[in-house]
Amino acid sequence: MKPLRAVFIIVSLYYACLYCPLSALAEQQADHMAGVCYEYIDQHGNLVTLASRKPARGDEIINSKGYHYQVSGVQGNTAQVKLIGKDKIILSYMDYYEQIKAAPVVSSQAWQERPVGIYHTHSDESYLPTDGKASIPFNGGIYQVGDIFNNTLQEQKVKVDYNKTPHCPHDANAYYRSRRTAVKLLEQNPVAIFDVHRDGIDDPEFYRQIISEQDVTQIRLVVGRQNPKMSANLDFAKRLMAYVNKKNPELIKEIYLASGNYNQDLMPTALLIEAGTYTNEKPQAENGVALLANAVPEMLGLTPPPRQEATELPKTGPQGWGTVLFIALLVVLGGVIFIFINNSEEKVKNYLLSKIDQLSRRRG
Repeated sequence: MKPLRAVFIIVSLYYACLYCPLSALAEQQADHMAGVCYEYIDQHGNLVTLASRKPARGDEIINSKGYHYQVSGVQGNTAQVKLIGKDKIILSYMDYYEQIKAAPVVSSQAWQERPVGIYHTHSDESYLPTDGKASIPFNGGIYQVGDIFNNTLQEQKVKVDYNKTPHCPHDANAYYRSRRTAVKLLEQNPVAIFDVHRDGIDDPEFYRQIISEQDVTQIRLVVGRQNPKMSANLDFAKRLMAYVNKKNPELIKEIYLASGNYNQDLMPTALLIEAGTYTNEKPQAENGVALLANAVPEMLGLTPPPRQEATELPKTGPQGWGTVLFIALLVVLGGVIFIFINNSEEKVKNYLLSKIDQLSRRRG
């Protein structure tokens, strides 16, 4: 009986970690609360960013220009940040995407069958000017923003698994409750999962922009630092920001590495996105996520790149070509690693064997 008891304990621990990891319980307070605002100020007194999320020492911000900051201290509603420098990886992605017409597609046919998952941890979040309230429990305006994201993806023939389960109240345990929804989405083997939110700062102009001749809100990507898959989540966020902003400059405002988990330990392509703030008009947020959805499928390799006569690369000398090839290798290698992470060993093995068989037939 002892071996059976040991197996039972191991299985119980596995499911306990799956549905309730210690890091998921580490969220200190609810974020995205309307009317809460923290200022992030650098050593020269310049405003770096605003957020309703409570900052913690060690949090990081990477803006759309590639500047990388880290929180060094917090006093009241002010976070002191220091400039680390420019993020070399995101700069390489930005440079690479600027030199080609379409994102490189490193995928298998199986990827084409995998959906994009969407859900809302804070299902009450709303947009005051349009919805009349900043918070509508169980039926927030954020659902309409999610609908636009969903519909725009489906218009591009992308499969979507949109789970509208509410997770109210809007408290520190919301991510614990929404974890069950995220685990449910995993059953469909998604290629990526997006938890869609809005911010809670007061200033609507902080997110508002005119992009592609549309009145939109910018988008912030959030990556949880208390998460064993943080490196993969962050790389996904960097590639997404670089490619999306190539198509629609400044659409993604920044990447925020926060003290938290946000259920991102479940898969390497799980992201939290913030579409504007509660004082923005909801159509602005809808326009923003629609532009995001137009770029996501191609970046993930869910849709083929547009037809083109030839890939345009800059005319350069031998040293320049070496840089271009290095960046290309970096992006392709990231895609290959992405395949191995997101598929079982058996699927990867079968895919590679099929490609080898195809090559041998062509040579024969």
